[in-house]
Parts: sequence; structure tokens; C-alpha cells
Amino acid sequence: MTLPPLRRPRSADLTATFAGFPLPSGLELPPYRRRELLLLSYAGVLATAALAALTLAHDGAIGFQVFTYGLGFFSLWALGHLAVRRFAPAADPVLLPVVAALNGLGLVMIYRLDLAKADAARRAGRAIPTGAAQTQLVWTLLAIAVFVLVLAVVRDHRSLARYAYTAGLAGLVFLMLPIAPGIGATINGARLWLQVGPFSFQPSEVSKIILMIFFAAYLVNKRDVLSVASRSFLGMKIPRARDLGPVLVAWLASLGVLVVQKDLGSSLLFFGMFLVILYVATQRASWVAIGLALFMLGAVVAHSLFGHVQIRVDGWLHAFDGDNPSDTSFQLVQGLYGFAAGGITGTGIGQGSPQRVPFANTDFVMASLGEELGLTGVMAVLLLYALVAARGIRAALGAKDPFGKLLATGLSATLALQVFVQVGGVMRLIPLTGLTLPFVSYGGSSIVANAAIIALLLRISDAARRLDEPVPDAPLFDPSAVSESPTQVVKTT
Repeated sequence: MTLPPLRRPRSADLTATFAGFPLPSGLELPPYRRRELLLLSYAGVLATAALAALTLAHDGAIGFQVFTYGLGFFSLWALGHLAVRRFAPAADPVLLPVVAALNGLGLVMIYRLDLAKADAARRAGRAIPTGAAQTQLVWTLLAIAVFVLVLAVVRDHRSLARYAYTAGLAGLVFLMLPIAPGIGATINGARLWLQVGPFSFQPSEVSKIILMIFFAAYLVNKRDVLSVASRSFLGMKIPRARDLGPVLVAWLASLGVLVVQKDLGSSLLFFGMFLVILYVATQRASWVAIGLALFMLGAVVAHSLFGHVQIRVDGWLHAFDGDNPSDTSFQLVQGLYGFAAGGITGTGIGQGSPQRVPFANTDFVMASLGEELGLTGVMAVLLLYALVAARGIRAALGAKDPFGKLLATGLSATLALQVFVQVGGVMRLIPLTGLTLPFVSYGGSSIVANAAIIALLLRISDAARRLDEPVPDAPLFDPSAVSESPTQVVKTT
């Protein structure tokens, strides 16, 4: 299936090739690729400036290698930019630079924590531990490779809908793999990992993408049925009892993740992203109310039956009570002290003590940023995430097919929900969940999977910006369409 040609760019003198890569026949290079390159340069400058500030605070001088590292970081993400130029030249110009900026800040903070650990090891006369920043840089390179691969392979996002039920089965298999004996591993109390020799991987990060493809394709076909209401209650249209099957299955599956894998974050994320896409497909607020009621019921039952849930909730509710800060909520309290120490403008990169928080480069990387960048830096990071979600929703609004609308909305909501759950736990808004902060936290599984999400959003955005037959803007399902449609009586013999 071939995509229609691009809209004609404003500048008539744009070339049809870039860096030796010819554009497909009939396409012209749009001006927003130049905007993407300019914004990507700003992201490189931001990462280089942060690294320079860290080096100055730690060593008292800025070496030439700082600019070498900055150029290398920019070149790394420039590979992704070249891939977008080649495979999705009409795609959104903002998504990739924002992701690069988040990744740059994350790499600098991870390196800052590596320096703190190395200094502590020298003072104690121990061997200097291996730095996590180098490993994260390798994972970033792999993430960009996956990003390019997704753009090159998925030339039309609509083709993914053909494999809906295969994707659903594969998503469940990936989700359940960690409980398999021999390859599943329990790390920090949660059984989420596959351990093969020295390498570990979290398959639930891949599962969320595959399941989102299944959800979008399934709801495109079933949204009419799920939108039918049986009665009204408090102004909401209540769905029929026989149509509650999908939300009950998703609820039970999320409880299964909570019980078997002992992971509160993944359980909340999977059920939340299903509710979002179900609401978008049906436009029925009653589905959200039913889902929230089921979630609260499941939370109460889980708290009364499972000890690991009780520990998380008690540490959240009673963080500063008695001796609890030295026990179950030590990590949470240290993170809150870090936010308090940062104040409005922060202590400055390299001048705080974020290493005092356990898992400061993974679960509590936002507390590390909050201490050294302050409230101003935290709000800037959250604004970058909001920009990613907004551009993803914009791609969904521009998509001309229902599957693309649902898929882009679901992927954007998944990223936004993950940020909310992660940051909310660190700031004591909700119980801690153990989710990573996309593109910032240390962890290979997260950055690779989220890079694939960004590639899919760019693919949908590219298709939405191409010149096509005009399609009127309309909701996915119009309840009045059935009542206003003509009825024909057919007599059969």
C-alpha cells in the first residue's frame, strides 16, 4: 500500500535528496525537517551545557572533551533525524528533538551519580564501580537503531491492524514471560525481568506497545457495540451488562500482573492505558467510571491480601511516622528531602547530594533532578513530557483512519500516564510503583521500547500530513448516525 504524495512545501528551491539519500519518487523535502534539525541542535547544546556545568562543578575546569561528547551526542540523534528525512519526511518536527533533550538530561544526571559513587569509593579505599552512563549510552544507540528499524519496516501504520489478534497473543506472552522458570528473574522484589547470562530485559516494556496495537484494532471493530447504552444513571449512559467483558478481562489481567509479578506500576499502567483508549473509542464516560470503580475494588482487595502492596501503601501514608523513615519509606523520605533541598532554582548540577537516595538513577531520577535543578528544572522537564504527549495527540487528530487515531492516542496516553505514575510516586502523590521515567531513567528496556513508540507516532504523523482526499473531521462513533440514517423495508419471500 503506497502513501499519497506530500503537500507542496512553501519553499520551491528545496532539494529532493539529503546526505546522499534520495527521497521517494513524487516526494519533496518539506521545510519542517529543517526545523527539526534546528531544534535538535538546541537539544545538543542543552546536553553539552549541562555536561559542562557538571564538569566545572566536579573538576573546577571545563575540558575540551566536553564539547567532543556533546558533538557525539548530537551525531547520535542526527542518525535518527536522517532516518526521519528518508522514511517519514512529512512527520512532526518537534517530537524527536524533545526526546533527545530528555535523553541528554538523563545521561548527564546518570553520569553525575556515577561520579558521586566513584568519589565515595575512592574515599573508602574500594574499587571504583563500573559507571552506568556508559551502559546507558550503549542502550541509547540501540534505541536509535530500533527507532530507525521501526520507521524503515512500518511504512504504513494501517498494516499493523492486520495482525491485531496475533499482537494480542504476543503481548500476553511477553507479559507472562518473567514468571517462566529458568529465564524469569526477581529484582528489587518484582518479577519483571528476563535474565539470560549477564543480560537482563523487561519484556513488559515491549508488551505495552504490542497490546496497544491490539487494543486499537479491536476497538475499531467493536466500538459501535461498546457504545450502545442500556440505561442512564446520573447523566451517564451505562453500557449493557453483556458488553462488560473487555473491561473485566483487562481488569483481571492487571490484577494478575499485580499478584504474580508483584509489580504495582505495570498493573496500573496496563489497565489505565486500556481505559483511555476505550473512552476515546466509545466516547462514553461511563466506561471510565466503571473502570475506576473496578480499580478501587481491586486496590482494596490487593491491600488486604498481599503484603507487598501493604508495604507500598503504608510507606506512602505513614512516611514520616515513628521509625518508618528508616524502614519501608526511607527511599521516599530521602527523595522528598532532596526536593526540599533543591528549592526553586536547585543546588546546581554537581553540587547537591542526590546519591543519598537509593536507586537515584532509576526510580528516583526525578528527585535527583529536583535537588540539583530545583522546581524550575522539574517544571521544565514536565513541560517537555507534556509537549511529547500533545504532539502525539496532534498526530492522532490529524490521522485519517480510526486505527491511526486510536493507536496514536493510546501511545501518547501511555507515555503521559507512565510519567504521571512515576513522578506521582516520587512526590508522594500516589504510592511508589517502580516505573522508570521515559528517556531519562537508567534502563535499557525502557528507552528502547519508548523509542519504538516515538517512531510509531512519527509514522502516523507522516501519514496525516500527506496530501490525501479530504476527509471530514468526525468522531470515531456518532450515536446519532443510526437514528438519522434512512430505513429501508425489504420484503422477503
